[in-house]
Amino acid sequence: MKKIPLAFASAALLSSAAYAALPESVDLLVVGGGASGVTAGVQAARMGTNTLIIEEQPWLGGMLTSAGVTCTDGNYNMKGGLWGEFLKALADYYGGFDALKTGWVSNVQFEPHVGEQIFRKMVKAEDNLQVENNVMIIAIGRDRGRWIATVRDNDGKLKNIEARMVIDATELGDVAKMAGVRYDIGMESRNVTHEDIAPEYANNIIQDLTWVATLKDFGKDVTIPRPASYNREDYACCSFNDLCTDPKEPDRMRVPDVMITYGKLPNNKYMINWPVSGNDYYTNVIELDREGREAEFAKAREFTLGFIYFLQTELGFNNLAPADDEYPTDDRLALIPYHRESRRIHGLVRYDLNDMTDPYGQPDALYRTGIAVGDYPVDHHHARYNGADSLPNLFFHAVPSFNLPMGTLIPKDVDDLIVAEKSISVSNIVNGATRLQPVVLQIGQAAGAIASLALAQGKDVKDVKVRDVQRVILDAGGYILPYLDVKNDHSLFRPLQRIGATGLLHSTSKRVDWSNQTWLNINNPLLASDLKRLYEFYDMTSPYEGSAEMTVADALDAVKAIAEVQGYNVKKIDATVRQLWKKHNFGKFNRKAKINRGQYAAIVDEILDPFDTREVTITGMFEN
Repeated sequence: MKKIPLAFASAALLSSAAYAALPESVDLLVVGGGASGVTAGVQAARMGTNTLIIEEQPWLGGMLTSAGVTCTDGNYNMKGGLWGEFLKALADYYGGFDALKTGWVSNVQFEPHVGEQIFRKMVKAEDNLQVENNVMIIAIGRDRGRWIATVRDNDGKLKNIEARMVIDATELGDVAKMAGVRYDIGMESRNVTHEDIAPEYANNIIQDLTWVATLKDFGKDVTIPRPASYNREDYACCSFNDLCTDPKEPDRMRVPDVMITYGKLPNNKYMINWPVSGNDYYTNVIELDREGREAEFAKAREFTLGFIYFLQTELGFNNLAPADDEYPTDDRLALIPYHRESRRIHGLVRYDLNDMTDPYGQPDALYRTGIAVGDYPVDHHHARYNGADSLPNLFFHAVPSFNLPMGTLIPKDVDDLIVAEKSISVSNIVNGATRLQPVVLQIGQAAGAIASLALAQGKDVKDVKVRDVQRVILDAGGYILPYLDVKNDHSLFRPLQRIGATGLLHSTSKRVDWSNQTWLNINNPLLASDLKRLYEFYDMTSPYEGSAEMTVADALDAVKAIAEVQGYNVKKIDATVRQLWKKHNFGKFNRKAKINRGQYAAIVDEILDPFDTREVTITGMFEN
């Protein structure tokens, strides 16, 4: 395989064979074959959409493969949708989910080339999907209601690709900028977002990036040459050792033998993505041109080589060096940097920390519009920024598990464009949780669903119904709310997700170690206040008040009263409910028994079907 020395695969632009294979016209063009680009393309293709993914790199998978971030963060207990398919493929390859628990930072750790092979297999399985690597987009614009994307080949020849719809799945939101989408970079002022932890004044500071290395145990001394800019003081406090006299983050430090196993991978490999005086590197390349980015990337690569040299010469790991069987690069480092932050578009909605921490207390009910879920805390990396002490402390800032609103993917002012990856419409702070790999994979899947529905229905993406997208995600085994009460293969999974998305039952959350848990508490008793919310949902006066525990008869009486007003045949309700008891293994049916929240959700979902009969706007308000 050809060696590719720098980030943009700058190099290896279009081969003549790939260039000739590019279609002149396609229904959906996905620019970027990273984490969200792959899942967007696969989902769209499965829905029958003629789809093309173009990707600058020779690999697919982006941060999960090309950037080497092969220890995933969060969502281990919510293995849904294409994220779940990817996890299952990893477990099948290595011999079970326990075989993925090789290091201590994650429950899922794998070799980069294995992840790439899985993504490659996923796209090859789709007849409606074409993928072309080593393809660089130069420009994009509109002509007579269609997108025209210009790409370039090795000889500098240009070719245009016409598309009805485009998804920006680039690492830094480059297509959104080309298309004229408004966006932000850096931290917003708390006066704008009303997030109490945000800085008083806006700035353009972004998170550190990391040029990841995948080290391999060669069983002998494989010390690399000393990098020209090497300064051991840069890395002295990466662990407890004699060189560290003034650690900035003593609570996060480990002894060397523990530190190195942070990202231990199968087959005696190690992910080097260490945030404590390790290989995080501050630079802001977002608005730089290609040459400017390359210059900064070269510095970041050398900084990582310096950390490797430190590990080898100061901490005794001279048996570890960049793997010779992973990346096709001259220095054997990852193909691209791990970008934690990007442009953030101005979308139909902007999701902020208040929406995340208090979903039921906001003017907009964005929780009703969820298309992806996450359970990782807000995690920002700023230690390498000169002046980090003046920034908000966002190291594992506690938040509940959350769902991401559909409107964050749709630009306000540009038609027929969807934005994925890390460039969605969220606040700088919230980006610290939505940027993580499982969430981004789900973002891509949702983007593919929105695009396909828009194309099939002849609509702009702004006019696609929220519930239509959510139905696609649920049909694919994905989550629209982060409930842990049942797995996604349980018969109650969809009823609980649907009822939660109406707001008829509210969930509770709690923090557990690094992750967060959200429960609908389906085994708790149904209360009179829950039935009051049902009546209010249908604009009816409730006879129920307070916290008294309800019986099956109480719930049935309420459902029948509402069903009768709605014009449903109430005579069939008792028989239908008895069938539900059998379907969901609720035990012996007894009208006088106390009813729990799970049983109630199943009844309301089956009989009244509020999810399908009450459409919501992009801000979560009920349509008339």
